[in-house]
Amino acid sequence: MYVTATQSADDIPSTTPSRPNIIRNRTVTIKPGKHLFLEGDPADRIYEVASGVLRLTRIMEDGRRQVIAFGYPGDTVGFPSDGMYHTDCDALVPTTLVVHRRSDLETACGDAALHQRLLIAALREISAMQDHFMMLGRKSSIEKLASFLQVLANRVGEHLGDYNQVTLPMTRADIADFLGLTTETVSRTFTQLRKSGIIAIDHVNTVIILKPIALRSIAEGDDT
Repeated sequence: MYVTATQSADDIPSTTPSRPNIIRNRTVTIKPGKHLFLEGDPADRIYEVASGVLRLTRIMEDGRRQVIAFGYPGDTVGFPSDGMYHTDCDALVPTTLVVHRRSDLETACGDAALHQRLLIAALREISAMQDHFMMLGRKSSIEKLASFLQVLANRVGEHLGDYNQVTLPMTRADIADFLGLTTETVSRTFTQLRKSGIIAIDHVNTVIILKPIALRSIAEGDDT
């Protein structure tokens, strides 16, 4: 988000302790906190998220962190920039991925349906990045958080009667670094939405959207 039989990364020989040595066109599962790749690594593989959640981050020159995106089931990560990965990528929860070697995708005799699917994923990523840049530059803190919750609700929310429940595997600091806010502002905005009766919070990481229409209105900048 700008979301079969598996083989555990623990069962695959690894040349780097924190990153699995992945075999091609198979599935692999990585544990929370383990890196799939690091910024500057050769981008020799592309990954489709089958289950779980990934976090894509960059560290700026002044040491601050920017969360670029969260990868949910249906997302594709690992598109190269000048032949290298342009972010770090780690798992927030146990995450299963379908692995494709770039060398297999760059031949004329490759899987046409796979090529088409990855092209669509790349175009979707570009569109999502544009939306994210606009949000960072134009929206208020409450509009940003409302937009974030609405997107998650639409993608991975669980219906509870008239309500929608969203599990947040990321921390408040992750959300802050994704939305271009401080952690304190994110926490304060969650409280504001809760006190307004728009959401309820259960055990910190579970948000119940009580008033989806009101949340959408805020996300769209119509919170008067």
